[in-house]
Amino acid sequence: MSGSTPFKMRLVHLDLKGAPPKVSYLSEIFPLFRALGANGLLIEYEDMFPYEGPLRLLRAKYAYSPSEIKEILHLAGLNELEVIPLVQTFGHMEFVLKHAAFAHLREVGPFPCTLNPHEAESLALVGAMIDQVLELHPGAQWLHVGCDELYYLGEGEASRRWLQQEQNSTGKLCLSHMRAVASHVKARRPSVTPLVWDDMLRDLPEDQLAASGVPQLVEPVLWDYAADLDVHGKVLLMQKYRRCGFPRLWAASAFKGATGPSQAVPPVEHHLRNHVQWLQVAGSGPTDSLQGIILTGWQRYDHYSVLCELLPAGVPSLAACLQLLLRGGFDEDVKAKVENLLGISSLEITDAVREGAGSFPGSNILALVTQVSLHLRSSVDALLEGNRYVTGWFSPYHRRRKLIHPVMVQHIQPAVLSLLAQWSTLVQELEAALQLAFYPDAVEEWLEENVHPSLQQLQALLQDLSEVSTPPLPPTSPGRDAAQDP
Repeated sequence: MSGSTPFKMRLVHLDLKGAPPKVSYLSEIFPLFRALGANGLLIEYEDMFPYEGPLRLLRAKYAYSPSEIKEILHLAGLNELEVIPLVQTFGHMEFVLKHAAFAHLREVGPFPCTLNPHEAESLALVGAMIDQVLELHPGAQWLHVGCDELYYLGEGEASRRWLQQEQNSTGKLCLSHMRAVASHVKARRPSVTPLVWDDMLRDLPEDQLAASGVPQLVEPVLWDYAADLDVHGKVLLMQKYRRCGFPRLWAASAFKGATGPSQAVPPVEHHLRNHVQWLQVAGSGPTDSLQGIILTGWQRYDHYSVLCELLPAGVPSLAACLQLLLRGGFDEDVKAKVENLLGISSLEITDAVREGAGSFPGSNILALVTQVSLHLRSSVDALLEGNRYVTGWFSPYHRRRKLIHPVMVQHIQPAVLSLLAQWSTLVQELEAALQLAFYPDAVEEWLEENVHPSLQQLQALLQDLSEVSTPPLPPTSPGRDAAQDP
């Protein structure tokens, strides 16, 4: 391994729209981020930011307080982690537009995802959000303003009217709002450079992009989380952006949250391959062609989706990806370095999930989550669908009619009690570990999604067993064989 990296900045993305960590956990994990090779954070606050005034209703129940934001920034500074806050200002606005007070600013009435860019109140809204975030981030050099995945843009009533005018297009509409948002940032804090996700820019004609004024205001973040990322296509896209006048470009990879909305533990091999491809992209252009790379760690696919991999479950993947970027590849020496940093005996690369404890903050959560992910549902299914006594003598037919041969209760009940006790003990341990790192609503959600359905199946089986009635035996006369004809 060469030991050099083309990425001057390596930022870990904290997606706080799901399972936001407690500040106490961040205080433990930030030193590890630094040790692994990160030198920055992209913090996507969403509803965890302590908005004030008319925006106060955006706060989640357990939103950070202003003093906690300052503590997070202090902890980041102690660990030499540059903080870039992220404020959604166009798409992925569900956490704002779901509220009745702002529903009239939706691009399409029924859907709270995209902001209506025609309303002056829309820009005032995101401007107020930006102002509050910047106020609590006095040292910020960059502010990420989102602007990705603008679903239904152009389909609102105002947009339809606007698009009927000659030379208007959804691309022009997108660029206009992007320019307005970026101009607001520069007016409020000239030293802050806005970043935007690049997906809405990719297919725009070069002349339109160059003439829009946007390249002079923002730096695009080219994002791609695929293991088979098209290296040549990315190089061509970078060249296009350069020609359009963007002075600096960024990359975005993924260490978790990109392989399925309900994924529990990241497939490390997938994410390593994604980073190998990004190294090839960076190596195919001029030196320093990319300002840095953001290792995204999505916690939900959107505001309404289920939780994907919890941050502690993603640490081995993050460690492997950061070290790969630092060392220019991933060989046995790099693997050994990762194992040493995490205190784990063996990092499994090819398996989708791994077992085994470690010594890093939250390693117990990873070990227990892995147990649940690998074995809980399968063990319950094995009992319900593979146990001959259950399938043969206590089928759904029997359970609905509350019928069972009495001797079968003795075969079934101990097996169910044993399995339930085994999992209940593990789940209690997991719940206690989760409560140290996360707020109550995240703990409740993760357990309800991933644990309770299986345990409830066992509890329902026990309940049905307790309610069964057995048919009475036919009466017999003393001294006579019950089977003998009268």
